[in-house]
Amino acid sequence: MIKFIAAAVWICAATLGAVFYSFQIAGAHGVGEKPKPMLGGLDYVKTDIISVPLVRDARIDGYFLTKLVYTVEPEQIKKLSIPAEALITDQVYSYLYANPQIDFTRKETVDLDAFRSAIRDTINARVGAPLVHEVLIDQINFLAKDEIRDNWLRRRQGGTTASEMSKAFKQH
Repeated sequence: MIKFIAAAVWICAATLGAVFYSFQIAGAHGVGEKPKPMLGGLDYVKTDIISVPLVRDARIDGYFLTKLVYTVEPEQIKKLSIPAEALITDQVYSYLYANPQIDFTRKETVDLDAFRSAIRDTINARVGAPLVHEVLIDQINFLAKDEIRDNWLRRRQGGTTASEMSKAFKQH
């Protein structure tokens, strides 16, 4: 009979220890917390190519082209009364025109981290909720006005072959 009671006490102690241990491990791993932005639970939305003409001294210097991906919570984006892509496009224009010191011909003046965080923060402030968690750059480019004109003239003359275009592309 004593062996039977000792075995029952041992089983109860082992069960309580296992339950206590599992709760401690679950708390350490953050069970019940919101998932981190890069770990799921968010939608990844791509924008179309956004083309922003860069105006300096009353003339167009070139075009800033970008394609962005932003992460949003599905419930939050459904609450918007205007398309989210319109908000993103507006903030890209606002950022570039509010920061005329950025010179895309010199790489050292371009801070992509500041660009991404400014877009995210201004959209969230404008909406009044944490809508955008992360802004990722899918594509970014700057075309100077001279490059556009040269490409247009080549196409108009019709004398450009595919090999000439690939050589011109490799030089840039």
